[in-house]
Amino acid sequence: MKISFTLNGRPVTEDVPADQTLFSYCREHALKSVKCGCETSSCGLCTVWMDDEPVLSCSVLMARVDGHSVTTLEGAGAAREEFARCMAEEGAEQCGFCSPGLEMDVLALDRKYPDADDETIRRFLSGNLCRCSGYASQMRAIRRFLARHKSPDGRISARSEAAAQAEAQVKAASKGVTAEDRGSTLSRPVVKKDAESLLAGRPVYTDDLAPENALVVKLVRSGQAHALVTKIDTARALSVPGVVAVYTPDDVPSNRFTLAGQSFLECSPYDTRILETHVRYVGDEVAMVVAETEEAASEAVKLVKVTYEKLPAVLDMEKALDNATVIHNEADWSYGADRTGDPARNLVAHDVHEHGDVDAALAEADVVIESDYHTQAAEQAMMETMRSYAYVDAFGRLTVVASTQVPFHIRRQVANALGIPKSQVRVIKPRVGGGFGAKQTGCNEVFSAFAAWKTGRPCKCVYTRMETMSCSNSRHEMRMHVRLGAKKDGTITGIDLYALSNAGAYGYHGTTTIGLVGAKSLPLYNRAASRFAYDVVYTNIMPGGAYRGYGATQGCFAVESAVNELADKLGMDPCELRLKNLVKPGETLWQLGEEPLRSCRADDCLKRVMQLTGWSRRPLREDLGDKVRAIGVALTMQGSGISNCDIANVDITLEDDGFYVLKIGATDVGTGADTILAQIAAEVLGCDVDHVVTKGVDTDTSPFDTGAYASSGTYTTGGAVVKAARDLVEKIRAQAAAWWDLPLDAVEFDSGTVCTADGKQRMSVAELANRAIGFGLQPGMLSGHGSNTQPQSPPPFIAAVAEVEVDKFTGKYELTDYAAVVDCGTVINTNLARVQVEGGLVQGIGMAMSEDVSYDARGRMRTDSFMQYKIPTRMDVPDVRVEFMPSYEPTGPFGAKSIGEVVINTPSPAIASAVAHATGNYVRTLPITPEKALHGDPTEAPAPMSPSQAAK
Repeated sequence: MKISFTLNGRPVTEDVPADQTLFSYCREHALKSVKCGCETSSCGLCTVWMDDEPVLSCSVLMARVDGHSVTTLEGAGAAREEFARCMAEEGAEQCGFCSPGLEMDVLALDRKYPDADDETIRRFLSGNLCRCSGYASQMRAIRRFLARHKSPDGRISARSEAAAQAEAQVKAASKGVTAEDRGSTLSRPVVKKDAESLLAGRPVYTDDLAPENALVVKLVRSGQAHALVTKIDTARALSVPGVVAVYTPDDVPSNRFTLAGQSFLECSPYDTRILETHVRYVGDEVAMVVAETEEAASEAVKLVKVTYEKLPAVLDMEKALDNATVIHNEADWSYGADRTGDPARNLVAHDVHEHGDVDAALAEADVVIESDYHTQAAEQAMMETMRSYAYVDAFGRLTVVASTQVPFHIRRQVANALGIPKSQVRVIKPRVGGGFGAKQTGCNEVFSAFAAWKTGRPCKCVYTRMETMSCSNSRHEMRMHVRLGAKKDGTITGIDLYALSNAGAYGYHGTTTIGLVGAKSLPLYNRAASRFAYDVVYTNIMPGGAYRGYGATQGCFAVESAVNELADKLGMDPCELRLKNLVKPGETLWQLGEEPLRSCRADDCLKRVMQLTGWSRRPLREDLGDKVRAIGVALTMQGSGISNCDIANVDITLEDDGFYVLKIGATDVGTGADTILAQIAAEVLGCDVDHVVTKGVDTDTSPFDTGAYASSGTYTTGGAVVKAARDLVEKIRAQAAAWWDLPLDAVEFDSGTVCTADGKQRMSVAELANRAIGFGLQPGMLSGHGSNTQPQSPPPFIAAVAEVEVDKFTGKYELTDYAAVVDCGTVINTNLARVQVEGGLVQGIGMAMSEDVSYDARGRMRTDSFMQYKIPTRMDVPDVRVEFMPSYEPTGPFGAKSIGEVVINTPSPAIASAVAHATGNYVRTLPITPEKALHGDPTEAPAPMSPSQAAK
């Protein structure tokens, strides 16, 4: 049908399909700011204006657009730039994938409710989901943007007051901590280098960059939880106009590989093929359709007829071990680096780690807490779904462009799957719309790569939200049994922890996530005897994978919940109990590879969060009439990279006029790693951060890095940056010394200048750079190299207090306050660190309160969209409060440790304890629903008392 409308101020008359959506039209016409994150009108990412009113473009047919005006972010005008500045100066954009939709709605809010209060803002924007930020930074940016209406000159304030306060707090908390001079670039709220592009909605993500003529790859998926494929009829699918090929297991290489993004040799077993006739969960790939258009591919997928021989399905992890049904009985299954499993028993991994005599320690305890705890499978739920595209270049090599956290591991996976040399594969990482561990596991890269390799044409594979949630990976479901013993005075004598982990259909990360259950929880109470045993089992559900916290989240819920129950049973203040038993600097962390603890302000974090929340001045439980207000606490730890494993390499080149190019293999997935690493380089080089250009990851040109996982970016890659920058400084000094015919020790480098010690000769770095590439026998551009791997993984710490209000009659509860204090070593970027904490806390709050991957009796996932899987909106959480208590880690860059993962661990045990104090019911199975709060297991603890009373 022919329609006429106005698009970003330009009149348009065009023939369009009547059933085409406005979203599809915008994307086809290069308006890439319009994003999709859900397909169910649930995320707000596709928001545009129609006649200046915000609409969800995925729900508007082009037939409705006739005669109207449509505005996308590209046409939003000067007000957009003002709000974008507010967002950037808070670090609120993070991965940026949801930002365009939010910006459109905020600008509409600004027109309609310029004096909006917080409640109005939250309600107006309740449909705009964000998984990165935790919403607090966005709220700060929105308040500042709206406040210009009350400013005498109508302008936005010159600087974010919130950012200035955060910077001052870090500075004040750092006093007295041994540290190198942080100069002018560290512990500052430096704006992310990609902020302007992300907030302008530029085409920087994988699907934005895919060639317009790329073939579309769609997967035919198993409808059975466990079955053998006996026949695949592709005739009808191949007859669909536009279908190029349909590939079945007979058409693809049969090599076994793993999709776990891990260093070689991966700990995970090699148990996966591109396509296979033995399907192991609902959603497993059976066949691959390649077509000219999305419509043709989708139609053909429906027409592929698959005949199955059904097999018994193992859906309960408690029944998996030694079950008569063997999920992986293939002859070519092979071990990775971990060889403790036995596929004939459905066993992926098993081990026991013990320090001290645990049985004796428990026997001498006056009180023993013994309970089971269950953590659910949880979705990472990043806004950008799994996506990749591939093409064969002019040299016959395969290039894969992927939204991934692990480009170098993806190169290995693709080569292994296709059976081609790694030299034939190149992987490029554009901007990534969030990952949180989901993209540490490979996903559809092998499909787009195989299709491109076979057809010789560019091919892209973009998963829907349903596929991303039900056919990729999630956090591992676990059940943990804890025995915790203590003396009457609260001294913890022993902890016995057993964990059963559900690997799902394939063993991705199953052998490694389980280790952190004990390694990142038991060292908190390091002086107690401890034992950690585990089993990891195959079942017929979607595979588990990496998710922020990576096993520590599950272990911390169990151990911290048990510690809270112990405090209640002893009648002790749970904070005082922790202060009595917490690990201290100088101790050996027996359950964490027997590594030394050099930096730790866990006790200071706990004391500060007690002050922030008035802990010692209030009771654990307050009766408000129809409701009860209560508080709970938790303290958790993580690590900084994987010791003796993670590797980072960095190159820094001095270019014309004295700017620097920082070449890294590390992956910025929205965290701001590109900016943080540039800050570290600028600190060493004595230059402004803007003089450092960070080059994104391309496995052909970037130095090797294991990737964005295990909280390794700042600590591991940052350490390599320091080494590379110092190497370059030495080369700059050496070059100046050679020109001046002086010994090296006679030349100094300071703030972008080289000079002799007596000051008689001086040259700017810009002058030196230009001379080095000029006439004569010159060296060209100078480069420094740094490589970093560490024998330890220094833990960051976080202490947090949750406050809830619970309805006495329904059990419905509201999280009314959440405060946290973090020790991540030196804080490199105060804004980005704070947003990391806020975002991680809200993800943890979602896991505690509402998120739950669930299956029906046939193994079909019930929660495969944002309509069924409830992640927090800005209506569900308060603005969490965050402070830092910096320590100084001598092995880290300028004293820094990690921050990315530790922040997700405290909400579940803290909220569970608060609910227990309110209702008397301990909830040991996540999520903590109102029903569980009201009817959960009754506590054996006496009536809660105030901390001051408990202390007596």
